[in-house]
Amino acid sequence: MLLIGLAPAAHGGNRTGRMFTGDRSGDWLFEALHHAGFANRSTSCGRDDGLALRDAYITATIRCAPPLNRPLPGEIVNCEPYLLEELRLLDRVRVVVGLGRIGWQAYVRTRRRLALPRATTAPRFGHGAATTFEDGVTLLASYHPSQQNTFTGKLTRPMLRAVFLRAREIIGR
Repeated sequence: MLLIGLAPAAHGGNRTGRMFTGDRSGDWLFEALHHAGFANRSTSCGRDDGLALRDAYITATIRCAPPLNRPLPGEIVNCEPYLLEELRLLDRVRVVVGLGRIGWQAYVRTRRRLALPRATTAPRFGHGAATTFEDGVTLLASYHPSQQNTFTGKLTRPMLRAVFLRAREIIGR
């Protein structure tokens, strides 16, 4: 499973050196990954905390936290070569989880740039939405576990867990 988020958080991933580690979004994310069997533990507080992912890789659309979590189009374009190279190297991905609309759109866009097979249905973002591509890869959508979404109840723990349980079901145990 490939998980694509927005960017390393200024006080989380940028500080600790590991995506979603040491921030509130990560508290939600790693609990859900652990629940679905993608992580050996439910928390991640530092680079040397013993966390190990199983059958999962986490990346981001851009490489540094944008002001107000809203990247400019130029930032996305400047960072795109990194995501393109990761997708070239990750040749066994069967499920992709787009965290937030930006992560979802980044995956759809990079597939086009790499001339990978098209979607069997038009990709439309919405929490829990799924799109399958002609090569068998499934793209799942999740609201981002940002404080804005979790504090307001737009995203709940059961909602986030359900996305990763579905990803686990698709790739098998």
